[in-house]
Amino acid sequence: MSPTDHSLALSRPMTSSTDSNTDSSALHSGRHVLSVSELNRKAKQLLEIHLPLMWVEGEISNFSKPSSGHWYFTLKDQNAQVRCAMFRGRNGLIKFTPKAGDQVQVRARVSLYEGRGDYQLIAEHMEEAGFGILQKRYQELKQKLEDEGLFSETHKKALPCAPNHLAVITSATGAALHDVLSVLKRRFPSLPVTLLPCIVQGDGSSQQLIEAVKLADADKRFDVIIVCRGGGPIEDLWSFNSEGLARSIHAAKTPIVSAVGHEIDFTIADFAADVRAPTPSAAAELISPNAPELLQALKEMERQLESRINSFLVQSQQQLHHTRQRLRNPKQQLQNWAQRLDILEIKLSATQQSGHALRSSLIDKLRSRLAAQNPEIAVKRNQQTIADINHRLAIAMQHKLDAQYFALSKAGGMLNIMSPLNTLKRGYAIAKDSNGAILREAKDTQKGDSLQILLGKGEISVIVASTKA
Repeated sequence: MSPTDHSLALSRPMTSSTDSNTDSSALHSGRHVLSVSELNRKAKQLLEIHLPLMWVEGEISNFSKPSSGHWYFTLKDQNAQVRCAMFRGRNGLIKFTPKAGDQVQVRARVSLYEGRGDYQLIAEHMEEAGFGILQKRYQELKQKLEDEGLFSETHKKALPCAPNHLAVITSATGAALHDVLSVLKRRFPSLPVTLLPCIVQGDGSSQQLIEAVKLADADKRFDVIIVCRGGGPIEDLWSFNSEGLARSIHAAKTPIVSAVGHEIDFTIADFAADVRAPTPSAAAELISPNAPELLQALKEMERQLESRINSFLVQSQQQLHHTRQRLRNPKQQLQNWAQRLDILEIKLSATQQSGHALRSSLIDKLRSRLAAQNPEIAVKRNQQTIADINHRLAIAMQHKLDAQYFALSKAGGMLNIMSPLNTLKRGYAIAKDSNGAILREAKDTQKGDSLQILLGKGEISVIVASTKA
């Protein structure tokens, strides 16, 4: 049929219901018709197979958290939005609870909710936008500097017990400076404080912080430095994660306290510093002694000093009193010394005489011992000892030889008794075959065998005429 004819056939008016049914069946023959559920299922399969797990960034809106524990929300930017779901098993691993308006990054797979035909993202992980990249850079730099030894405890310097002059590196308008000054006013108001103002976030802040640290370290007035700022997100604290700032803190000769953010905030500067304080207020507490406590301690020291002085004076007076009582007339003292000298002279003379007699007796004893140790006497004594030993040795050797000879004679007699030659002498004979083997039974020979007969004296050769078992 030509195209013109086909058009005419389609436009022909229907004359009856029977004709209508026939034409409708003809039109639907060969078609594969999908249900809506099948269509959505196929679309879901195509999305999940052909689109891999991916990262998507956007702003959260319409966030809801029903009793099931699942999260449902919308991610949007200026031009588009997409529905998202994050199930309880995955959102339980997230360390923060998102809210409408948060800028986040989600790792998700593309899917489709078959019941409504809605295209959606199934989130597997979520991070605050920018946090993941910054956190990765933070961890890489921290590991690098730690491997170089910048955070080693061996490089940490001790804080002074009572600082003479404090340098504070922070913003001149920030709350951190106010917190530090408030604590110092309460605890140690006499401590001189010098502010080295600099911006603590944004462009150029890291360089200003580095220059301030170097300037404070070069100034000999300062014996401790505080580097601080208030809390905030990781982006606001990023200036304190500078490698240059960490190296300048590490190279400083002056002890440095880092107090950046709140207790949960950790920056590279905290690890490089000699001491890390959780807050600026805590840093001021660390470096400042408590003035009331110091005053109380001074009063206690004053009381102890006064008590010791009084005790020393009383003891000195008592010693002076005893010395006065012991002080005598010089003439009487000289007489006592002269008398004592006479007594010592008498004792010396007696000691000399006694010593002389003792030495004479000792010399006599030594002479007697020397005579007893005369080598000639010892040689004669040893020679006599050797002669006695030789005599005993000769006797012992003769006894040993006699015993051995007797034993040998006895063994020879026993051996002679058991000798086969002795048996032969008594009229016995030993028969051997042609191979020299001794014959013990007649059955071991045959008629005509040549045998050797060993007698008491000599041998004879015989031929076997017959055998009898």
